[in-house]
Amino acid sequence: MKKIGHMAGAIASVCTAALFSASSAHAQASDFKGAQPTKSHYGAIFQIDSGSQGAIKKTLNNIENLMDDPRLKGKVQIELIANSKGFAVYVKNNGFEKKLEKLQQEGVILAQCSNTLRELHIDRKDLYPFISVVPSGMGEITLRESQGWAYIHPTPPNPGL
Repeated sequence: MKKIGHMAGAIASVCTAALFSASSAHAQASDFKGAQPTKSHYGAIFQIDSGSQGAIKKTLNNIENLMDDPRLKGKVQIELIANSKGFAVYVKNNGFEKKLEKLQQEGVILAQCSNTLRELHIDRKDLYPFISVVPSGMGEITLRESQGWAYIHPTPPNPGL
Protein backbone atom coordinates (compact mmCIF):
# COMPACT_ATOMS: atom_id res chain seq x y z
CA MET A 1 0.00 0.00 0.00
CA LYS A 2 2.81 2.36 0.84
CA LYS A 3 4.19 1.89 -2.69
CA ILE A 4 0.82 2.70 -4.29
CA GLY A 5 0.41 5.84 -2.16
CA HIS A 6 3.91 6.98 -3.12
CA MET A 7 3.14 6.34 -6.82
CA ALA A 8 -0.13 8.27 -6.62
CA GLY A 9 1.72 11.20 -5.04
CA ALA A 10 4.34 11.11 -7.79
CA ILE A 11 1.65 11.05 -10.48
CA ALA A 12 -0.14 13.99 -8.85
CA SER A 13 3.15 15.94 -8.77
CA VAL A 14 3.79 15.23 -12.43
CA CYS A 15 0.24 16.28 -13.37
CA THR A 16 0.51 19.50 -11.34
CA ALA A 17 3.85 20.32 -12.99
CA ALA A 18 2.39 19.62 -16.44
CA LEU A 19 -0.62 21.87 -15.78
CA PHE A 20 1.60 24.67 -14.47
CA SER A 21 3.89 24.30 -17.48
CA ALA A 22 0.94 24.33 -19.91
CA SER A 23 -0.64 27.41 -18.32
CA SER A 24 2.74 29.14 -18.31
CA ALA A 25 3.25 28.29 -22.00
CA HIS A 26 -0.27 29.58 -22.76
CA ALA A 27 0.50 32.87 -21.00
CA GLN A 28 3.74 33.19 -22.94
CA ALA A 29 2.02 32.35 -26.24
CA SER A 30 -0.70 34.94 -25.69
CA ASP A 31 1.96 37.56 -24.94
CA PHE A 32 3.82 36.83 -28.19
CA LYS A 33 3.08 39.38 -30.89
CA GLY A 34 5.51 38.15 -33.54
CA ALA A 35 8.94 39.38 -34.51
CA GLN A 36 9.44 43.12 -34.26
CA PRO A 37 11.20 45.20 -36.92
CA THR A 38 14.62 46.42 -35.88
CA LYS A 39 15.71 47.92 -39.20
CA SER A 40 14.47 50.89 -41.14
CA HIS A 41 14.44 48.97 -44.45
CA TYR A 42 13.72 45.42 -45.58
CA GLY A 43 13.79 43.80 -49.01
CA ALA A 44 12.00 40.69 -50.24
CA ILE A 45 12.30 39.02 -53.63
CA PHE A 46 9.51 36.67 -54.64
CA GLN A 47 10.21 34.07 -57.30
CA ILE A 48 7.48 32.63 -59.48
CA ASP A 49 8.38 29.77 -61.82
CA SER A 50 4.96 28.20 -62.26
CA GLY A 51 2.37 29.50 -64.66
CA SER A 52 -0.73 28.02 -63.05
CA GLN A 53 -3.51 30.38 -62.06
CA GLY A 54 -3.27 29.07 -58.50
CA ALA A 55 0.46 29.79 -58.28
CA ILE A 56 -0.01 33.29 -59.68
CA LYS A 57 -2.89 34.12 -57.31
CA LYS A 58 -1.03 32.73 -54.29
CA THR A 59 2.16 34.65 -55.10
CA LEU A 60 0.36 37.95 -55.68
CA ASN A 61 -1.68 37.45 -52.50
CA ASN A 62 1.52 36.73 -50.53
CA ILE A 63 3.00 39.98 -51.84
CA GLU A 64 -0.09 41.93 -50.82
CA ASN A 65 -0.06 40.29 -47.38
CA LEU A 66 3.56 41.31 -46.87
CA MET A 67 2.80 44.87 -47.95
CA ASP A 68 -0.16 44.99 -45.53
CA ASP A 69 1.83 43.77 -42.50
CA PRO A 70 1.68 46.76 -40.13
CA ARG A 71 5.18 46.01 -38.82
CA LEU A 72 6.64 46.55 -42.29
CA LYS A 73 4.46 49.39 -43.63
CA GLY A 74 6.74 51.82 -45.42
CA LYS A 75 9.81 49.73 -44.63
CA VAL A 76 9.79 46.97 -47.24
CA GLN A 77 10.78 46.93 -50.90
CA ILE A 78 9.48 43.99 -52.91
CA GLU A 79 10.44 42.50 -56.25
CA LEU A 80 8.65 39.77 -58.17
CA ILE A 81 10.97 37.86 -60.49
CA ALA A 82 9.37 35.54 -63.04
CA ASN A 83 11.33 32.78 -64.71
CA SER A 84 10.55 29.49 -66.42
CA LYS A 85 6.78 29.06 -66.75
CA GLY A 86 6.26 31.87 -64.25
CA PHE A 87 6.36 34.25 -67.22
CA ALA A 88 2.58 33.62 -67.42
CA VAL A 89 2.08 36.15 -64.61
CA TYR A 90 3.11 38.89 -67.07
CA VAL A 91 1.40 37.69 -70.28
CA LYS A 92 -1.09 40.18 -71.70
CA ASN A 93 -4.79 39.46 -71.17
CA ASN A 94 -4.16 36.96 -68.37
CA GLY A 95 -6.57 38.68 -65.98
CA PHE A 96 -3.86 40.05 -63.66
CA GLU A 97 -3.08 43.37 -65.37
CA LYS A 98 -4.94 45.61 -62.89
CA LYS A 99 -3.46 43.82 -59.87
CA LEU A 100 0.06 44.02 -61.32
CA GLU A 101 -0.33 47.71 -62.17
CA LYS A 102 -1.57 48.40 -58.63
CA LEU A 103 1.39 46.53 -57.11
CA GLN A 104 3.80 48.44 -59.32
CA GLN A 105 2.20 51.76 -58.35
CA GLU A 106 2.73 50.75 -54.73
CA GLY A 107 6.46 50.23 -55.41
CA VAL A 108 6.72 46.54 -56.27
CA ILE A 109 9.39 45.84 -58.90
CA LEU A 110 8.05 43.51 -61.61
CA ALA A 111 10.88 41.71 -63.41
CA GLN A 112 11.06 39.01 -66.07
CA CYS A 113 14.05 36.75 -66.78
CA SER A 114 15.47 37.37 -70.27
CA ASN A 115 16.83 33.82 -70.46
CA THR A 116 13.29 32.47 -70.10
CA LEU A 117 12.02 34.64 -72.94
CA ARG A 118 14.81 33.39 -75.20
CA GLU A 119 14.67 29.73 -74.16
CA LEU A 120 10.87 29.45 -74.37
CA HIS A 121 10.63 31.60 -77.53
CA ILE A 122 8.40 34.20 -75.92
CA ASP A 123 8.15 37.55 -77.64
CA ARG A 124 8.65 40.48 -75.28
CA LYS A 125 5.63 42.11 -76.96
CA ASP A 126 3.42 39.37 -75.46
CA LEU A 127 4.12 40.72 -71.97
CA TYR A 128 2.61 43.79 -70.37
CA PRO A 129 4.66 46.84 -71.42
CA PHE A 130 5.29 47.93 -67.82
CA ILE A 131 7.34 44.79 -66.98
CA SER A 132 11.12 45.12 -66.64
CA VAL A 133 13.42 42.49 -68.12
CA VAL A 134 16.62 41.41 -66.35
CA PRO A 135 19.45 39.31 -67.83
CA SER A 136 18.72 36.28 -65.64
CA GLY A 137 16.29 35.41 -62.88
CA MET A 138 18.92 33.46 -60.96
CA GLY A 139 21.31 36.40 -61.19
CA GLU A 140 18.59 38.72 -59.87
CA ILE A 141 17.91 36.43 -56.91
CA THR A 142 21.62 36.05 -56.18
CA LEU A 143 22.19 39.80 -56.22
CA ARG A 144 19.16 40.55 -54.05
CA GLU A 145 20.08 37.90 -51.51
CA SER A 146 23.64 39.26 -51.32
CA GLN A 147 22.06 42.66 -50.55
CA GLY A 148 20.27 41.09 -47.58
CA TRP A 149 16.87 40.63 -49.18
CA ALA A 150 14.64 37.76 -48.07
CA TYR A 151 14.00 35.11 -50.73
CA ILE A 152 10.40 33.90 -50.93
CA HIS A 153 9.21 31.17 -53.27
CA PRO A 154 5.53 30.39 -52.65
CA THR A 155 4.58 26.90 -53.71
CA PRO A 156 1.57 26.41 -55.95
CA PRO A 157 -1.53 25.35 -54.03
CA ASN A 158 -2.17 21.62 -54.03
CA PRO A 159 -5.76 21.01 -55.15
CA GLY A 160 -5.62 17.52 -53.63
CA LEU A 161 -5.38 18.83 -50.07
